[in-house]
Amino acid sequence: MIQTKGMSLKKSIAFHEYLTGYEDPSGKPIHKEATASPRGLTRYTGEFWTSRQRQASSLHEISYRACFKPQLPRFFINLLTHERDIVYDPFGGRGTTAIEAGLLGRRVFANDANPLSRILTEPRFFPPCAEDVAIRLAIIPRDGNRAECDLSMFYHPDTEQEIVALRRYLLEKKEDGTDDAIDRWIGMVATNRLTGHSSGFFSVYTLPPNQAVSQKSQERINRKRCQVPEYRDTHRLIVRKTKSLISGLTSADITNLHSAGADARFFTDDARRTSGIVSETVQLTVTSPPFLDVVQYREDNWLRCWFCGLDGDAIGQTITMARTIKDWESVMGAVFMELFRITSPGGFVAFEVGEVRKKTVRLEEQVIPLGIAAGFTCEGIIINQQSFSKTSNIWGIDNNQSGTNTNRIVVFSKQ
Repeated sequence: MIQTKGMSLKKSIAFHEYLTGYEDPSGKPIHKEATASPRGLTRYTGEFWTSRQRQASSLHEISYRACFKPQLPRFFINLLTHERDIVYDPFGGRGTTAIEAGLLGRRVFANDANPLSRILTEPRFFPPCAEDVAIRLAIIPRDGNRAECDLSMFYHPDTEQEIVALRRYLLEKKEDGTDDAIDRWIGMVATNRLTGHSSGFFSVYTLPPNQAVSQKSQERINRKRCQVPEYRDTHRLIVRKTKSLISGLTSADITNLHSAGADARFFTDDARRTSGIVSETVQLTVTSPPFLDVVQYREDNWLRCWFCGLDGDAIGQTITMARTIKDWESVMGAVFMELFRITSPGGFVAFEVGEVRKKTVRLEEQVIPLGIAAGFTCEGIIINQQSFSKTSNIWGIDNNQSGTNTNRIVVFSKQ
């Protein structure tokens, strides 16, 4: 449906009216204030989504660094879109926005320069039953060779052989084009279970959330913890994780996921140049961009890339790791220009940013002029203020000592 400027303005007014009258889960009203900026933008502060709201779908339980809670995209998808609208994430990561959009009956576009994002996201639109996964695993050999790289600090020799055998099976099926939804699901779960911090992973204890440190770093962890890799039954763990992921799905969820997955579009482009997306077709973008050099996506995912037959070094060169504000602004400015092109009139962008470098940088101050320069109207800033049971601090104040300390969402509209 073609949006007119009048309809766009009505959506903007409705957006502000909703936030002004919103009461958070504890019954407290949202705090509304004008910012000190010359543009006189509005900042809304409150508890918009918390653990006290509806439990997020079990399907989201895929460990990945620098991912936001599913309640965040759900809030904006419910507020700003209707069924079958297109929801997009240019920095897809583990697929939180994409999966939540699918669960809510929206159409899905997702992009990430790292092809691991699609490997972790697409299979979850077609969740199999645990029995079918177990039957498929039963025909996959467990005996294999040792890996071509030294993985002895992560795995028991028998576990490593199972991983190598599973990797060979999956890569051969993919290469000859005979892999199906169950194979891709198994690959997704296995990729997620490679390393972690509990007995539910294939590896000995390593750093959460499922990031693979270097071999030398893992050797240091092993020495410090006096640990030796013990055998883990990879097939049993895959079935167990499958049961966990699908445990909360309803028949309506599965129907919505299948429908969304049937025409979902996955891209591995630079977010500044997404030629596969037709202009003015996206109703809502919900995303969280790379935060300067806080997260080392390349180093974190080297083992996952190996398992999936991907060239981690080549992928790493395509992932933007801006180390200065100026460089980051240059990249994000081009991203906003592309988002403006693909956003439909009356559409919105929810751009989640945070304080980085020990709270000395507030990226929303850089984001706002970038979006406006691209042609968007800035509707304001939403700050989700959340109380923590152990520290009594609020989200965005003192919950961490370094890294990403707050979550702020700058909301733009295309008039």
